[in-house]
Amino acid sequence: MLLLYPISSFTPAGSGLSTWPYGISRERFRVSLSGKCSAGSTTRSAPTHPLASTAASPTWWTLPSGHEAWGSPRLKVRFGRPKLDDDLAVVKAIRSELGSSLELMVDCNQGWRMPWDTATPWNVDHATSVANVLEEHGVYWMEEPLHRGDYAGMAELRKRVGIRIAGGEMTREPYEFRELLERGCFDVFQPDAVCSQGITGLAKLAFDVQKAGKIFTPHTWGNGIGVMANLHLTAGTVGAPFIEFPFDPPEWSTARRDYILTETIEADGDGWIHLSDEPGLGITLNEDVLKQTASKQATFS
Repeated sequence: MLLLYPISSFTPAGSGLSTWPYGISRERFRVSLSGKCSAGSTTRSAPTHPLASTAASPTWWTLPSGHEAWGSPRLKVRFGRPKLDDDLAVVKAIRSELGSSLELMVDCNQGWRMPWDTATPWNVDHATSVANVLEEHGVYWMEEPLHRGDYAGMAELRKRVGIRIAGGEMTREPYEFRELLERGCFDVFQPDAVCSQGITGLAKLAFDVQKAGKIFTPHTWGNGIGVMANLHLTAGTVGAPFIEFPFDPPEWSTARRDYILTETIEADGDGWIHLSDEPGLGITLNEDVLKQTASKQATFS
């Protein structure tokens, strides 16, 4: 099994991926928060965490709908509000309300930019000051605190702070991951099989990361095909303390995320996803949806 951290949202109170099917051996891995694995029977599962979006006001926030239903004791908060103080206020509010009962991660969103986002990424000194606050509030990892190409900066940041530094979701080339690993840039590696090297390519990286004493837990944000590919990648290699579960309602529900599948991918009441032993990724594409959404135009003839 894989234990998940859902990608769920904090919203104002009252408001409401390219991968080939891949067969894996039929063992069972239950990955606990301590990172220990045990092999045995013939099913697979994965632990999860959700993401908290930037929609929240720092003083009015609620846990995402459905979070309690499957009992995930872990959550990731996405930074990006107009003021950093507002982002930090959300972290402080969560800790004030829930104490240490929730494992908390923070995505600083400095690793890459959308075309319209021209903001300058943080520098090492600024990232250090933020890291100190997050560490004070028991945040498990600090994700993408610097631009993804700032190898020297990330290595320096790791020397300065005690909090785990995570990243790699948009890193694509094998040489980039080698640099990140050799320079000691990350404690937590988050490649995505959809964006880089596929399942087979990243399987080797997973073992390299484990050998270096680091955590391997892929980025999974996308549709259900990519989610399942990354879950199988993790369960079939080194396991993880927990793994991202794209869930940010109401905009990003499992129904919307997995619209192309005949069944949505859901976690159980304890925050675990049980992987099927069916062939390939264990999912079935919805042929009717494929027909309805097929493009009848081609950019290139």
